[in-house]
Amino acid sequence: MRKIIVPILFLGILAQAQSNEESKDSIHFLEEVKLSRQKKLETDLKMNISVDEYLSSSENISFIKRGAYAWEPLLNNMSTERSMVTIDGMHIFGACTDKMDPVTSYVESNNLSAIDIKSGQAGNLHGSTIAGSIDLKRKNTPFGLSKKWNGAYQTGFEFNNKQVSNLGNFSYSGDKLVVDGSIAYREAENYKDGNNKEVNHSQYKKFNSSLGVAYKTSDLSSLRFDAIFDVAKDVGFPALPMDLWLSRALITSVSYKQLFEKGIIKAWDTKVYFNAIEHYMDDTKRPENLVHMDMPGWSTTYGLLSKINLKKEHYSSEIQLNAYQNLSIAEMRMYPQDRSKRTMFAYSWPWVTTSFAGLSMNNSWEISDRSQLNVGGSLGINHNRSKYVEFNWIFHPGAPQEKTRVLPSLHASYSLDINQFNFSIGGGYGHRAPSVSEGYGYYIYNSFDRYDYIGNPNLKNEISYEINASTGFKNDRLNVQAKVNYFYIENYIIGRILSMGSPMNYQSVGVKGYTSLDYATLFNFSLNADYMLMHNLHWNGTLTYARGLDNKNGNLPFIRPLSYLTGLHYQHKNFGIMTSLNGDFEQQNFSPEYGEDKTSSYTIWNTSVDYAFSFNKTKLKLQIGAENILNEYYSTYADWGNIPRMGRNIFTSIQINF
Repeated sequence: MRKIIVPILFLGILAQAQSNEESKDSIHFLEEVKLSRQKKLETDLKMNISVDEYLSSSENISFIKRGAYAWEPLLNNMSTERSMVTIDGMHIFGACTDKMDPVTSYVESNNLSAIDIKSGQAGNLHGSTIAGSIDLKRKNTPFGLSKKWNGAYQTGFEFNNKQVSNLGNFSYSGDKLVVDGSIAYREAENYKDGNNKEVNHSQYKKFNSSLGVAYKTSDLSSLRFDAIFDVAKDVGFPALPMDLWLSRALITSVSYKQLFEKGIIKAWDTKVYFNAIEHYMDDTKRPENLVHMDMPGWSTTYGLLSKINLKKEHYSSEIQLNAYQNLSIAEMRMYPQDRSKRTMFAYSWPWVTTSFAGLSMNNSWEISDRSQLNVGGSLGINHNRSKYVEFNWIFHPGAPQEKTRVLPSLHASYSLDINQFNFSIGGGYGHRAPSVSEGYGYYIYNSFDRYDYIGNPNLKNEISYEINASTGFKNDRLNVQAKVNYFYIENYIIGRILSMGSPMNYQSVGVKGYTSLDYATLFNFSLNADYMLMHNLHWNGTLTYARGLDNKNGNLPFIRPLSYLTGLHYQHKNFGIMTSLNGDFEQQNFSPEYGEDKTSSYTIWNTSVDYAFSFNKTKLKLQIGAENILNEYYSTYADWGNIPRMGRNIFTSIQINF
């Protein structure tokens, strides 16, 4: 890994040695980048939302839910192994074999300014992907704002699960120094479902804080330090046989940005980063379990990004060097009621080191005022090494201790605007390597289908071929957009029952090994519409549909059925009211082979009212609302083990900006 990082560091040092003279074009470019990130993460319905709730408002993201905390995001109806989730481009890998700590669980809505979602191979800038990328962008206040100090405080209470949330953030903007800080705390008890029955083990506590400090080293350069510290305790997962007693994450980075006066290069940004995650699952609060189990996990990542922005007339480009090294360790410990009498120990992740280095490039040409061509690609080298390869030899004798994979990617798209209409068409090709669990996992229990899963180091790369298209219409009152994509994925990785081996967990019904299907196909469609009924009355609607099939025309798991959202938003001066209906149709294309069953259709009605006013230089906003007003009892296709969703929930929020 040192051989990879040293030359890239040298490139970063070269960037610092470039011209520091002032450039109007460069300053304008930097301001565009920064100001585009100053959007609040909230929806029309609810101000005080989590990152998961905000992401769920996107038509191409859904979630697997195992409780009220740390939902697993599905981009284009694909699991997290097939998507790339980063924080400001930094790679972060969870430490839980059950995927109970996605990257999105280690940030809060008040330390983010925007979330950049790219579909398919268009998201290959930070590494290999199939589904696309989700980049969580931290707040980054520009230098020299007229108002030096800015801050906000938000508190809320939700009655169903007695959730209390307090979020605060501040920023200081000077000519030479910028400081961004945030702190957040959420605590919730068990929630109640639509039958007013308490859902046990759905409580959680979460603390999050962040700090960013930037110093302007010259008129056209700056140095920045960022850190996030996140702690979650006493988190229950009603869909699992165990809970989380502690999760901790430290995410840090140092970056240097240089702008340029002349030439095609406009900016060069180099960043080194480090993050460490520890995650401890146990079942000490589950006395019904005959045999107890602890599942601690650790994930440590070092990385570097070096990105260049180019622009000349109608051409712009982004080139990025990306390198990281991750060590993933997970243990499995079994014992009777007395912890001192441990009966079993194994590594479910046997000290797996993943090293990656890649070069990505995205290019854009404005062919005319109405058309644009985008072409990009990447080439990555992925290397895995398992320290305790003997765990893999049990099921795969002679499997190599180390494996190197080449991961190419290409994508292209063309867009055209004709009067009030817009059209686009594109395609992509890309590889991804198996995840740590898919390649090296050892007896990872899946409570959804009740099988223990075994990794396979000999798996081939998944290879994706995709096509996508969109069309839309927009005038002063109406905006309609339809999008469609289709994925053909060779060597599709999924678990299949093994004839050898017996389950290690007494709750398991068998053992599955990760294997590759010849291929699988996935189709996604979405239709969005916005209409201004009156000057202050706005309607929006969304319709989505997906279909996933394996090579024998069997249904793939966790594919969302036909779903819909429709809402009205009325705003009069400082007063606003929002009401919406959302739901899924009956899931008919479910997959019993992978543990799924039919889920019924449902419709949820939500509403909220808010009022904003100001005094002196302080702005205050009050909100009260209700989710699931009719107290519907339901679970969705993606609720692990058919756990019921929350019933009627009244919420209140107060937001102060100063």
